Amino acid sequence: MIAAFAVAACLVLPSGAQVVDPFRAPECDRCAGNRGLELAVAPDSPLAAGLSGVVTFAGQVGGRNYVVVRAASDARVRVTYGGLAAISVSRGDRVVRGEQLGRVATDLFLGVRIGERYVDPL
Repeated sequence: MIAAFAVAACLVLPSGAQVVDPFRAPECDRCAGNRGLELAVAPDSPLAAGLSGVVTFAGQVGGRNYVVVRAASDARVRVTYGGLAAISVSRGDRVVRGEQLGRVATDLFLGVRIGERYVDPL
């Protein structure tokens, strides 16, 4: 739980972002829920890394662009950004907090995992 608090304290949300669908922990691994936040942002907004780390994935899943960053401070922590119109990083890139990862299409998914457990990004 301390790790989750530390991650939430470090993440930076895009300017003007509003939560439109909050985190809802699923009751089981395959149960319904929202494993992150859905944020309304201005279309084509730049997306900055919320923390420093290494890009472990940059590409499409189900027709939607995602970037996943493993935290430099704790390799168990991964932050997922979804809904990007454009991606400006590649797998293996090292990024620093505030560095641009891409541009958001119209909404942004923000998820945080510690190990395999999803936690509330806020």
